[in-house]
Amino acid sequence: MASTLPPTVKELKKELHRLVTAILDEEDCSLEFLDEAVKILNAFMQFKLGDSFNSLKLVEDVNVVPNDFKCPISGELMSDPVVISSGQTYDRVSIQENDDGLSETVIIPNFLVREMISRWCKEHGVELPNPASHPDDNVTIDANRSFLNSLIDKLSSSTLSDQIDASKQLRVLTKKNPKTRIILGELTMGITRLVLPLANSDPGSQPDLQENLITAILNISIPDENKAIVAENPLIMPILIDALEVGNMETRSNAAAAFFTLSAIDSNKILIGKSGAFKPLIVLVGKGNQRAAKDAAAAIYNLCIATENREIAVHEGAVRVMFRKMLDGILVDELTTIIAMLANYPQAIAEMLELNAIYYLLRLLRYENTAHNKENFVVILYAICLNERSVLSNIRNEENAYQTISKLAKDGSLRAKRKAEGILKWLDKAVVLTDTT
Repeated sequence: MASTLPPTVKELKKELHRLVTAILDEEDCSLEFLDEAVKILNAFMQFKLGDSFNSLKLVEDVNVVPNDFKCPISGELMSDPVVISSGQTYDRVSIQENDDGLSETVIIPNFLVREMISRWCKEHGVELPNPASHPDDNVTIDANRSFLNSLIDKLSSSTLSDQIDASKQLRVLTKKNPKTRIILGELTMGITRLVLPLANSDPGSQPDLQENLITAILNISIPDENKAIVAENPLIMPILIDALEVGNMETRSNAAAAFFTLSAIDSNKILIGKSGAFKPLIVLVGKGNQRAAKDAAAAIYNLCIATENREIAVHEGAVRVMFRKMLDGILVDELTTIIAMLANYPQAIAEMLELNAIYYLLRLLRYENTAHNKENFVVILYAICLNERSVLSNIRNEENAYQTISKLAKDGSLRAKRKAEGILKWLDKAVVLTDTT
C-alpha cells in the first residue's frame, strides 16, 4: 500500500537538491523545474513557521520570493544580479552602496539568475524591479578582463566538471554581453586558451564541453574586429570542422553558423575555402535538421561569393546534394540561389543532367509563384542549355504545351527575362537549322 505520510525534511532537501542541480545544468531551464523548487522552498518556510508537519502541503505562495533570488545584503528581490570573484551573487545596487570594499571587486552580470528571476516574476504575476541605472554594465573593462581570464584558466582544470562549468559561463557571457566578445578577442592567447580543451581531446568525446565552446566561438566571431583574429588562429578551423563532423546537432549548427559569420570578410572566405570545411558543410545541408541545414547553406553561400571557392564546392558535391534537397521542398530559396551560382561548371551540369534536372526545372518554373525562385530556376536552365544544347528539344516540348519560357520572358524579373529570351533565341536557331538541313 502506498504511503500517504507527508515528506520528511530529509526528503524535501533531497528533492530540492535534485531540482537545483537540474536548473543549474540547463541554460534554459523550464518553468516546471523553477515552480517545483519554489514549492519546496515554501514547504520549508511553513515548517520553520511551525506548521504541523503531518498537514504540510507543497502549496504555492506567489508572495514568497525564493531565497536564491534575494540579495544576501538587502534581503530583497534582486533587480540586477551580479556575481563577484568569490562566486557569490548580489544585487548590483547593494554592492555599489555597501561600505565593506565589495564595490571595488570584480563584478559581472549574472545573466542566468537574472533570467530565472524574470521568468519567476512573469509566472507569479510579480512586477520585476527596475535595475538601477549605471553607465557601464560591467563596471570596468579591467574587471571584465580579470574575470574572463579566470574562467579561461578554469578551462585548463584537470576536472571535466570545472571545464564544463567555465565553458557554460563563457557561452552565456558571450551571448548576453557584446563587450565580453571584444575582450576575449583582445586577451593574450585568449582564443587559443579557449579552445585548447577541444584541441587536446578526441573529437566529440566531450559533447557538452564541445557544444559550449563552439557556441562561444560563434559568439566571439560576431564583431568585425574579431573575425580575422578567430579565423587565423591555427586551432580554429580544425576544431570547427571536427564539430561539423562529430558534434551533436546543436553543435554542428553553431559550427556552421560560425563559418557563416567568419566568412563575412573576404580574406576569411579564401582561408575557410582551403581549410576543408566545404565537405562537412555540404553533408550537413543534406543530413542536418532544418536549422542546421540552413546554417550550413548560409555558410556555403557566403563562401561561394568568392569565385575561387565555387569550383571547390562543386568538386565536393554541393550541386547534387542541394538539388536533391531542393526537390524535397526544403530550403528552396536558399539552395536554388547557391545552385545558380555554381551552375556553369561542367561537373555541376553533368550531375544535374543525371538527376533529370531539365524535367524538374521546367515543372518548377511552371508552378512556382515566387519571382526570386523563378529567376534562379531559369538561370540554372540557361546554364545547362549553354553547355548542353541537346536539352533544347525538351524545352521546345514545354514551350509548345505551356509557353513556360515565353511567359517568363514577358513577366519575369529583368535577369529572368534576359535568360528566358536567350533560351528562346536558341530554340529559334534550332528550328532554323532543322529547316535548312
